[in-house]
Amino acid sequence: MGRTLESKQQIIDELKGLLGEAEMALVLDYKGLSIKEMSDLRTRLQANSGICKVTKNTLMRRAIDGNSAWSELDSLLTGTNAFVLIKGDVGGAVKAVQSFQKDTKKSDVKGGLYEGKLLSQNDIKAIAELPSKEVLIAQIAGAINAVATKLAVGINEVPSGLARALQQHADSGDAS
Repeated sequence: MGRTLESKQQIIDELKGLLGEAEMALVLDYKGLSIKEMSDLRTRLQANSGICKVTKNTLMRRAIDGNSAWSELDSLLTGTNAFVLIKGDVGGAVKAVQSFQKDTKKSDVKGGLYEGKLLSQNDIKAIAELPSKEVLIAQIAGAINAVATKLAVGINEVPSGLARALQQHADSGDAS
């Protein structure tokens, strides 16, 4: 028995809500994946603020209709698709998808969308290679700490240098 118009509208509304929160969307061809494998993918994504939804392309088209941020996704809506919607740790979620694909040797990423721009396979790989948010914060904190340390040493050197110069002048005055 098919879905009722009301249940389809609920799915569309849910998709709109998820897209409203998402920063990035990946479109996967899930043909050949078992329920267990899909469950594994969903578990991997949960740890990285990602969600995997399998829905008909027509329902996703209706969800993105009129939303300029996601309209480019329309070109990827062919065949059997699973949609990975990511908010937060984009790099971590993309790594989780790639790890899943490497382990199962199934499912291809058709493409993705980030900040309204269609992503190529190379773009998606580049995002996966980015360090995590925590690593970037640690690197920035380390850089700021190094600058602050050098500044403190430099500021401390001014009075020390002045004191040495005065001492040299006083010592040279004693020798005459």
